[in-house]
Amino acid sequence: MGHIVTTIIPIFSLVILGTFARSKGFLPPEFLGPANRLVYYLAIPAMIFRAIANASLTRQFNPTVIWLTLVALVVLFFICWAGSRLLKLPPSIQGAFIQCSFHGNLGYIGLAVAFYHLGADGLARASIIAAFVMILQNFLAVAALQSHRQSDVAGNRLSAVAGKIVANPVIVSATVGLLVSMAGITLPLVVDRSLQILSGLALPMALLIIGGSLSLGLMQSRLTAILGACLLKLLILPALGVALFRIAGQDLEDYLPAVILLASPTATIAYVMAREMGADSDFAVAAISATTLFSAVTFSFWLSLG
Repeated sequence: MGHIVTTIIPIFSLVILGTFARSKGFLPPEFLGPANRLVYYLAIPAMIFRAIANASLTRQFNPTVIWLTLVALVVLFFICWAGSRLLKLPPSIQGAFIQCSFHGNLGYIGLAVAFYHLGADGLARASIIAAFVMILQNFLAVAALQSHRQSDVAGNRLSAVAGKIVANPVIVSATVGLLVSMAGITLPLVVDRSLQILSGLALPMALLIIGGSLSLGLMQSRLTAILGACLLKLLILPALGVALFRIAGQDLEDYLPAVILLASPTATIAYVMAREMGADSDFAVAAISATTLFSAVTFSFWLSLG
């Protein structure tokens, strides 16, 4: 329990610090945009590439865990689709609800928890899994949003979003890192240390940005749907994963990084995608805020497995 506390409290104290800093004007809106791009396009990719490139794929690449993680994600996707009908949500909210209920914040929250709880080995395992999960969850998000897209949204926005998914820096850096690792290439010391310095910026800055982007006011609207998204994202999805991993006889060391990723709160990019594809972006902001705050508690439960 002590290790869980020392993992969760430092991570979410930075999130809270980000919220406080925004309220005091240290993280103004005009700063959050450029800072987010810096983390998203440089620091996070550097961290992921270095972790995977230096990883031992024979020991840290587990295809069974990867495909079971993807199966859990697909199963929850259809549960979310059915849930949006059962809750009788307006069409403008259904797409955002489905996306926010499975689209996890892997790069900013999931990898941070994996690193601080499991160390460099856990980060490498989580980064490899994240590359595959990132591709699938973005594809499913586009499918959900496109299926509920309002008729007045320009059609070319879909191709624009699809292009951003293909060029996603997390996916690109993870793919290149896998190729380097499979080729047995050792990073030159000067390159490795440069990436290490840049990687050091990734997690603390990402957590501050998350805190600076939270909106507590929007959480009060459509409370039932938001609580439903929290339940699906933070409890049901990782529970599905744990059930599948144990049925398949996987070791906890191999699947705990995957559980951490599945238990991650809603991704901040869910807001961008909802806005671009005509879904209810206010609901996305509320779901991101609620799942991020509640995940401080639910992460403690899932980490207790280890």
